[in-house]
This record gives sequence, structure tokens and C-alpha cells, in this order.
Amino acid sequence: MSRLPETSAVPPGSSPVDTAIWCARRGWPVHPLVPGLKVPAANCPSCRKQSHPAEHCSCLSEGRWCHGFHAATTDLARIRTWWDTQPRFGAAVSCGPARLVVLDVDAHANTYPSRERLLPGVPIPSAIDLAGLENGYHTLALLAAYRKQPNPCADEATLRVETASGGMHIWYALPAGMRFRSSSGAGAKAALAWQVDVRAERGYVVAPGVRTRKGAYRPVGTVRTPAPLPEWIANELIRTGHGITSPCEPPGKIPRPLDRHTAARIDGLTRLLDDVQDCAAASEGTGFTSKLNVAAFTAGGLVAAGRMSKSEAVARLTHAAEAARPTQQRKIARTIRDGLKAGATRPLHLEGRS
Repeated sequence: MSRLPETSAVPPGSSPVDTAIWCARRGWPVHPLVPGLKVPAANCPSCRKQSHPAEHCSCLSEGRWCHGFHAATTDLARIRTWWDTQPRFGAAVSCGPARLVVLDVDAHANTYPSRERLLPGVPIPSAIDLAGLENGYHTLALLAAYRKQPNPCADEATLRVETASGGMHIWYALPAGMRFRSSSGAGAKAALAWQVDVRAERGYVVAPGVRTRKGAYRPVGTVRTPAPLPEWIANELIRTGHGITSPCEPPGKIPRPLDRHTAARIDGLTRLLDDVQDCAAASEGTGFTSKLNVAAFTAGGLVAAGRMSKSEAVARLTHAAEAARPTQQRKIARTIRDGLKAGATRPLHLEGRS
């Protein structure tokens, strides 16, 4: 099989709107950031004057960007409208609806706090020499070493982004049925490690490729797809009070760590979904049904191998297909159903593009 072209990478020098669209096409809801900063764009004058819950604000249903991550969307038309209004907006991803957990590793050169606060709940004997320990890179590596696990900062199977301040964002996808809350590495209620923040529900992360006044958020390596959350990290998040119990969702089975071969196949699915969504450029003659079938077949293989939940596969396929053919919902649903069923007979099968 010939090597698939790398079209899922964040294009070098992408415009802010292209970066936002790149994220939305992967099923990650985005919202705008103040140009040059990493804070959400300001609310409208009315919302600034009055205090009200975001879920009760009419601005969201009317397509405005008020209330930060609450306004995040994958609607491409809405995204283009926002960035037409201010082309210099940065882009952020709302982690909760995107089903993401991002480990935000800080690199601030500070004197470390008491040993009890370095790894909450993990006693560090006084005999261990902590000379040279300065930031989140060190505490996360220490936690991994305690658990006899690979250092997430060196995880080449998942999307990693070097931040403008020299830290790192390590992106992971959540298994079905699991939910986690956000936290600060210096937090009192829940913290994974000193100088390691957790971006999950009710949190957002700056999108890969965004430039701020302090520098760019540059992807590391070639992988642009979040790997499934490793079991040991999920267990640490639960241990440190990050877990959210949902009465509607049974606990999900945590998948095995993602190998490079599988990561490449998930990247391939993203490219296939791009092909499906690109069919929006013409109403016919694009091979839409065939492309959707190939994407669904591939997703079915990933689902059968336990590398993606069926609900996530259906959501990603439906989002891409309806963006291209919004009036063909019944046909889309049938094609997705049949493709997933066929793909389930060949776990991890990947069809390439010609």
C-alpha cells in the first residue's frame, strides 16, 4: 500500500480561520480568543453588563461567541462568520464536548513547594534527592517513573503541542463513559501534579498552530490525532479527584495504549473524513457515497478493535457527511450503518486514497 499523503497536519502558516476549521472538522468545538492572547473573546455589551448563566443566554442560540467555551461550535458557517468579523482571532478547543483530556505541562522556573504538594497523594521519601526539579516536565516524569510507565511528554503516539511559554499540551481522547473535570496543578481540591494542569470538562485549550504575542503553539512530531487516554493516567485522574460520575453513563472500558500503527490508521480516518466533507464544494460528481462508505468501513474496523467507541465513530461520520450533504440524512445514516457493520469484520482495516 502506498503511503497516504499527510493532509491532516496543521498547515504551516495557516490563517487563524483555517486553524479553527481544521479543529472543527475533527469534531472539536472551537471558540475565538482575543487576538494575540489566550483568553476568550469578550462578551457582547449586553452580557458584560448583566450577570446570567451561560446556558440561559440567548446569544449562544443566536450564533454569537459570548461566554467563552460555552459558545464553542463545529458549525463551519458560524466559524467563518466569527473570523470574518475579526480575522485575527485565535482559536481554542472546548475539551468537554470534544471528549478530550489535555495535560497542560508548565515550564515556569519556580522553587518547588513542599514534597506533599508535588504529587498529591504520593509520598516522596526525604531520601530522594529532588535537586534540579523545577517544573511540570519534572513532576510528570516523576509520577510516570513511580508508576513504572512511559513519560507522557515523550508519547509520540499522540498529539503534543509545545506552548508559547515552553510548556507542553499532551492531548488524549476519552473512552466512552468516562468524564473528568479540569484542574490547576496548584489546586487544593484536585491536582494531578505540581505545574501540571488538566484541561477537561469546563475547560479549553489553545488550538495547535495558534500564534500569540508570546509565541506560537507548535505541534511536536508528526502525529496530529489524540490517542486514547492511557489506563494509568485515567486511574491517576480518578485517584486525584478528577472523575465525574454520570448517572446516565456506565463506566467505560479503558483501551490499551495506542501504538504507532493504530495512530497512523486513526490519522487515516481523519483524512478520509476530510475527503467526505470536501464534497460540499459540488452537489454531484464527487463520489460522496463511496467516500463515506470507505470512511465508515475504516471507522468500523477501529470500533471492532476497541480503538474508538461506536458513538464517537457515528458522530464523526455524521458530522462530516451532513456538512457536505445536509439534505441526505436518511441516506447518510444508512451508508454509515452499513459501512460500520462491514468494517467490523476487519478490525483496523484502512483504505487509502488514490
